[in-house]
This record gives sequence, structure tokens and C-alpha cells, in this order.
Amino acid sequence: MEANELIKKVRHIEIKTRGLSNNIFAGQYHSAFKGRGMAFSEVREYQYGDDIRDIDWNVTARFHKPYVKVFEEERELTVMLLIDVSGSLEFGTVKQMKKDMVTEIAATLAFSAIQNNDKIGVIFFSDKIEKFIPPKKGRKHILFIIRELIDFQATSRRTNIKKGLEYLTNAIKKRCTAFVISDFIDNSDFKNALTIANRKHDLVAIQVFDRRVAELPSVGLMKVKDAETGHEQWIDTSSAALRKAHREWWMKKQNILSETFTKSNVDSVSVRTDEDYVKALLNLFAKRN
Repeated sequence: MEANELIKKVRHIEIKTRGLSNNIFAGQYHSAFKGRGMAFSEVREYQYGDDIRDIDWNVTARFHKPYVKVFEEERELTVMLLIDVSGSLEFGTVKQMKKDMVTEIAATLAFSAIQNNDKIGVIFFSDKIEKFIPPKKGRKHILFIIRELIDFQATSRRTNIKKGLEYLTNAIKKRCTAFVISDFIDNSDFKNALTIANRKHDLVAIQVFDRRVAELPSVGLMKVKDAETGHEQWIDTSSAALRKAHREWWMKKQNILSETFTKSNVDSVSVRTDEDYVKALLNLFAKRN
């Protein structure tokens, strides 16, 4: 992308997403993730209404009555964005490509993070780690991230979510809040890596998908291409049986994905490229309060 065009696009994304984070997410982001950056402060006797998960069993056993751990909120969080940059993100049939929506969601979260005085970093992944931007603060850093989101060219078109999660677990030593933004079209098993990463960090999954992946239109013969492998084939979309089989495949895939998130205790949200991601993010934040 040419420099002038890139600057215009960065500015457009900044105006739109900073406005969203200022006006819509003010307070929502902070309250949704407030309990995730907590430091141990002291213990005190259990009081009615305390969360039993905060009971310190060692102290309780020593004094023969319940004591709870008291936590203080750390002044800042570290937020990591794990961005899928594989070939399948370069697809869109209605309003925009998946990649464009991923960019806007990531930029909105980034502005929400710096508004809250948090550090923000990025891991770009395909079937390998494409780029790591260490967490920092400030508008200049955010604009650099947005430029990369818009203009980054991956060296591989394939996906391996497990690699991205393992890198997060190993590279970020201190507990952070991490958003995995992907279409989650990945045939490899990443459940174990997801569970391990979520034990160390506070993980949130944001799935971006196109409605034509979920439901084929009846438009007769259609040439389809796998964006990651390059494989092409013709399919007859006028076949009701084919459309039904495709729909069932998608529903099964979504059910497995949802089950994976539930078993790994990871909060998640799915957003279609022709839908309002603002509403989806607000629902996600509300679910965490």
C-alpha cells in the first residue's frame, strides 16, 4: 500500500475506533477486565458475601476459622492482541473482508486499553509467529500497531492457532489479558494450548466470520478456492442437498469450537462481517461483569 493511502487509512481507523472506545466503551472495558490484574495484598476474616474462591485455606486451617485473601487492583494491565494473519482472513462477500473487521476490532480494543493506561502488544500469527510487537503505552505505539494491522503481509497463508497460544504463554511472563482474534478455521487441535494459556493469562476469543461460509447461496455453479492451500474446485450451489450438508458442517464446526472455549474456560464471541461488532463487544464485556 502506498504511503499516502496508508496514512489516510490509519487516520480513518483511528477516528472511528478511538471515538468508539471513548464514547461507547468508556468504563465498560475497565469493569470487564478489572478483576484480571489483581495483586495479593493481605488476608482478613471471612465476611458474609465474600467470594469463597478467595478463601486462603492455609491460614484458615491455622486459625480454625475462614480467612480470605484481599487483592488490590494493579494500576495497569498488559493487553495482548493475538491476530490471525493467515490467508483465510482475506475473504468477504457482503460489507467487508474479515481482515478489515479484525483490524477495526483490534484498534478499538487498543484504544480502550490505552485509555485505561494499559500496555498493549501484538502477536501476528499464521502457522508460525509472523511478528511480535512488545507491549507499550501511548498513541504513537497504537498508531504503529494500526499501520501494521492494515499493511502487514504474512509470509505464510496457513493457520496454526496453537503456535500463537504457545508463544503467548512463553513470551509474556506476567499475567495479561489476551484477545485471540481469528476466524478459527484451523484443522489442528489447539484445545490444550488454549487451556494452558488461559491458566497463565486471561484469554478472550473473538471469532470473525463471513455469512457465506456459514450458508451457501443458491447461485448455480460456483468456483471456490481455499485461500490457505490454493486448492480450487467447482460446486453446484443449486443443489439443496449440498447446501444442507455445508450448513450442517458449519454448525458442527461451531459446536466443537464453542465446546472447546467452554471446556477451556475462555470467554468468546462470534461476529459476522455484515453485523455490528460494537454490539458484540458490548455483549462480551457485559458477560464478564
